[in-house]
Amino acid sequence: MQSFYLTDCGKIRTHNEDSVIIVKNLKDEYLMAVADGMGGHSAGEVASSITISYLSKHFKETFLGLTKQQAIDWLKETVTEINSLIFRYEKDHPESKGMGTTLVVALVTKEYILIGNIGDSSGFVIKDKELHKVTYDHTLVNLLVTAGELTEEEAVNHPKKNVLMKALGANDPIDIDIFDCDMEITDILLSSDGLTNMVDFKQIEKVLLSEREVEDKVVSLIDKANNRGGTDNISIAYLKFEEGEKE
Repeated sequence: MQSFYLTDCGKIRTHNEDSVIIVKNLKDEYLMAVADGMGGHSAGEVASSITISYLSKHFKETFLGLTKQQAIDWLKETVTEINSLIFRYEKDHPESKGMGTTLVVALVTKEYILIGNIGDSSGFVIKDKELHKVTYDHTLVNLLVTAGELTEEEAVNHPKKNVLMKALGANDPIDIDIFDCDMEITDILLSSDGLTNMVDFKQIEKVLLSEREVEDKVVSLIDKANNRGGTDNISIAYLKFEEGEKE
C-alpha cells in the first residue's frame, strides 16, 4: 500500500482547524482519518486535534486483528469516548463553548474495509476505475435534498450549505455512520469539505485516476482547491493499494 496525507490552511483562513492522520499498526492494518474543527478562539483546532490524537493512540494500543464486528464496535466506542473528551474540555475551558469537529475515518485490513463519518467530511473510493462517494453528509441542506424539498442544483449554492446536523462535541449521545466497503476497491480518499466545496467530483476522479505518484495526487488536489479560491482549510488522507495486494 502507498499512502500520503496533507493539510493546508487555504487562501482565506488565518489558521488551520483541520487535523489528519494515517497510521499503521503491527499487523499492517491502517487507520486513516480527517477531522474538520469548528468554534472560536482556536477551539475548532483543539476539537479536531483531540479527535485525531486519541484515534491514533487508541488504534495503535488496542486495534490488532479485530473481526469486522469487533472493529465496528471499536469505532462506535472510540467515537463516544472522543465526544466525552471534547465536552469535558469545553466544560473546563468556557471560552471554547461551541467547539466541535467533523470526522471521516477508514479502517483498512486484509479482511475488510470500513469507512465511518460524522458531519460533512467525505469518504471516497475508486472501484473499476470510477470514483464513488461512500459517506453521507450530515448537513441541513443534504437533509432537505433527501426529503425532496431542495434539488441537487439548488443545494450547491444554498446559503445554509455548511450548517451541520451532527458533529463531535455538538451531539450527545453521538452515533457514527459506518459503511462496509467492497474489497475490490483500489483507492481510498478522505477529505474535509475544503476540498469538495472547491473541486468537483469529476476533477477529483481525474486526478486520482492519473498516473501520478500518490503524494503528487494529494498535492495536486490541494493546489486545485486553492486555485479555485481556497476558502477553507483543505485536508486529505489518501491510500492506494498495490496491484494484487489484497489477494
